[in-house]
Amino acid sequence: MQNQTFVFGKKNYLLMGAGVLLIGIGYLLMAGGGSDDPNVFNPEIFNSRRLTWAPLILLAGLVLEIYAIMTPSEKNG
Repeated sequence: MQNQTFVFGKKNYLLMGAGVLLIGIGYLLMAGGGSDDPNVFNPEIFNSRRLTWAPLILLAGLVLEIYAIMTPSEKNG
């Protein structure tokens, strides 16, 4: 039986998982704020959580993904 080798190392996969988690948190922070009645305006859609924090967390997750992919993996042997 042959030994299976992965493209990335353990550190890379952990960083990728953290990046995916940050992206998911960013999308969850961005969700909501709509109105059930289309004739009623809900100003909650423009709060700082949806306009500032969620995009920053999404961007941090994407940067972490790029870093995880570009970081050289530590190969044994």
